[in-house]
Amino acid sequence: MHDTTAMLIELGAIILVLGLLGRLAGRVGFSPIPLYLLAGLAFGQGGILPLSASEEFVATGAEIGVILLLLLLGLEYSASELVTNLKTQYPSGAVDFLLNAAPGAATALLLGWGPVAAVALAGVTWISSSGVIAKVLGDLRRLGNRETPVVLGILVLEDLAMAVYLPILTALLAGVSLAGGTVTLLISLGTVGGVLYVALRHGRLISRAVSSDNAEMLLLVVLGLTLLVAGIAQHLQVSAAVGAFLVGIALSGEVAEGASSLLTPLRDLFAAVFFVFFGLHTDPAAIPPVLLPALALASVTTLTKIATGYWAARRAGISVKGRWRAGGTLVARGEFSIVIAGLAVGVEPRIGPLATAYVLILVVVGPPAARWTEPAARRLTTRGATRAAAGAAAGRATGTAGATADTAGTTTTGGTGATGATDTTGAVHAGH
Repeated sequence: MHDTTAMLIELGAIILVLGLLGRLAGRVGFSPIPLYLLAGLAFGQGGILPLSASEEFVATGAEIGVILLLLLLGLEYSASELVTNLKTQYPSGAVDFLLNAAPGAATALLLGWGPVAAVALAGVTWISSSGVIAKVLGDLRRLGNRETPVVLGILVLEDLAMAVYLPILTALLAGVSLAGGTVTLLISLGTVGGVLYVALRHGRLISRAVSSDNAEMLLLVVLGLTLLVAGIAQHLQVSAAVGAFLVGIALSGEVAEGASSLLTPLRDLFAAVFFVFFGLHTDPAAIPPVLLPALALASVTTLTKIATGYWAARRAGISVKGRWRAGGTLVARGEFSIVIAGLAVGVEPRIGPLATAYVLILVVVGPPAARWTEPAARRLTTRGATRAAAGAAAGRATGTAGATADTAGTTTTGGTGATGATDTTGAVHAGH
């Protein structure tokens, strides 16, 4: 009974603090995610007021938060739109991998951690946070923007790539034989393909089966189906987030609209819990020793993510403003990066603090980057254009002044010549 009482008090305190922080962020006009993370640091290991009784509940709530974030994203798009995006966005996925995995791999090799750690750190720097980005898109009201399908296409490609990457990484970390790793990989790919096939072929049937005029029944069925599919997907070595996203894709029409309105408050609650959970498991004392390399890596991969989004949006024919917004939105790293780092700690213990500091930096920088990258780029571009115009105007003014001086010199010279000619004439006359 005492444990239950302590858990209720801790949960009540956490949710109350989150509500106050969210209200503060709303008044200031920016995303509450960084404040949620700082609250997690304050309540977590080595923080001001460590919590213990509610830790297990918060961990489960955090998992549900990621699942709901991806489910609500999936409800925004149909299966045909997903397939179209995947077909058109795969070159962007390749560019995303090359630009953002390379810095992590290079850093691990330079630090002498070996090839397996390089593969792990490459994954940490490669994968953007679907949970953070989904929350940011909702907070900034950009779900209807033209560049948002490009952003989601890259996120989905990354999440689906995890079905290939995680089994390979797990096999490398465990020293599993090639045959064992291949079987795990085939199971993962088969699961993703099977769920996607059902969503494409039988999405309407699923929507009809789930549909209900009773809001309570609709909520229970959709939430239950999502958690069930997410759990099965995770058991089969596929991300639970991918399973939840595909459930959202499978639902369409009025069912999707009704489920979205019912689940949005739950998503907001559990998403906040997810960000607090992330902070709870970060020891503030472990951050300072690895802060400089983490900052350097975060700076490089912030630029590479912005370049990825800009390139992908330009390829899709999005305006310049939309390109910058797409790039800034992709900056945040989060849940997958922490999972990857947790897997690799057994091989290289030093990767844990570095990855934690790196993700914490970018999960704090990510929401402001999504909001301010486009205005900052616009200001820089305007200043550059103004300076170029001023330089061109100065050049034209200098050229005009030079031309005027040349004209004046020519006139003077001509005048002297004329005077000379007159004098000569006068001399001739005098001679006569």
